[in-house]
Amino acid sequence: MSLVHLIFRELRHHRANALLSALALTIAVALIVAVRLLTNAAERETRRVVRDLGFNLRILPRDVDPGEFWIRGHSDKTLPADAVQRLATGAGTFVSFNHLTPTLEGRIPLGGLEAILTGLGPSITGPGEKKQPMGFNIAVGKAYLGQTLANRLEAKTGKTLEVKGRPLTIERVLVESGSDDDMRLFTSLADAQAILGLPGRISEIKAIDCLCLTSEQDPLGQLRKELQRLLPEAQVLQMRTMADARARQRQSAEKYAAFAVPLVLWVSAGWVGVLAALNVRERRPELGLWRALGTGSLRIAGLFLGRAMLLGLVGAGVGYMAGTTVALHYGPEIFPVTARGLVAEPALLGWALLLTPAFAAIASFLPAMTAVVRDPAETLRAD
Repeated sequence: MSLVHLIFRELRHHRANALLSALALTIAVALIVAVRLLTNAAERETRRVVRDLGFNLRILPRDVDPGEFWIRGHSDKTLPADAVQRLATGAGTFVSFNHLTPTLEGRIPLGGLEAILTGLGPSITGPGEKKQPMGFNIAVGKAYLGQTLANRLEAKTGKTLEVKGRPLTIERVLVESGSDDDMRLFTSLADAQAILGLPGRISEIKAIDCLCLTSEQDPLGQLRKELQRLLPEAQVLQMRTMADARARQRQSAEKYAAFAVPLVLWVSAGWVGVLAALNVRERRPELGLWRALGTGSLRIAGLFLGRAMLLGLVGAGVGYMAGTTVALHYGPEIFPVTARGLVAEPALLGWALLLTPAFAAIASFLPAMTAVVRDPAETLRAD
């Protein structure tokens, strides 16, 4: 009788143990697949949420006094507009900085009020990244108004504002933010440069740091060292509270992933190993008789390990489908912001079919070796 035929007969004869082993492997694969998909979704959600906290880096001209900057709210010095491109090019893979956004700000009279004019250029993200840019993408000749400013000017969407002789069509009135953004007029960078009479200049570069380190890990020192190398005429200020919140949230998500998957593996390995040991113990008389009749050790070991690998294949296929179904069903409710990014990953099926049989064989290895090395005479005498 061939070994394959013997494995299938053994599975039929010991159906309960085989079903429990297949169930253990199925649950293990389903949990790992679901955890993997949901962990990826959690990381995407975390990146999006902490990104929406806003920029946490302000890159300013080196001769700007930080104290005056925080009091004034904007820089009275400028950098050349190409500084953002030089920083992006020099940063290469954007290890330290991302979402680089050139900005020009100044206070202007508007309708008998003093408004904050903010011109925004296109954000630059890391090479090859499919990230949505932060902030607004405002076309030339268009404007966004803060809620308070719009109310005081009695301005509505579609109306035209005359700002120092430059007509701007109000494209959007922003919701109330509870900050100085409520008195802000957002325009394109080109419009702001024309209004303020500063062609080819920017007052700062807003960005997010990619280090995701807390203040105890000294990210600011690394950022300043990197900026000194790439853009020596600039300095960087970090909004520490926001940066710490971002770093702690990202690190928490990474720690969860590092904990969840090994836990599932250890529990599943223990379950499969115990079931394999019970199967061997239940069949000691049978194994002793086989050994006494001259059945080789390799054939017996092949029976147990082959059985485990076959169950591993079944568990991999069923577990992948179950884990993917659970993740795709519940994931969008848990992570609504990035729900569209939650999709099945066929590569996980390939890894499951490759690794689960090996995992099952390793978990069954010790019980199988126990069956092989035990003296048949001792087994038959004991039973």
